Amino acid sequence: MPLWLILIVVGVILAIVGFGGVGDILIWIGVIVLVVGLVGILIGRGRSKV
Repeated sequence: MPLWLILIVVGVILAIVGFGGVGDILIWIGVIVLVVGLVGILIGRGRSKV
């Protein structure tokens, strides 16, 4: 399971259980990791074509 997915799932579970602040932080960290990974893949593809 990818790291970003684990962070988002754990964040959602914590938010539901009642640890909203911690859950929100984990959700945002998961989203940031996902976006950074996607940008890295796109940059890597652009360089490999040249």
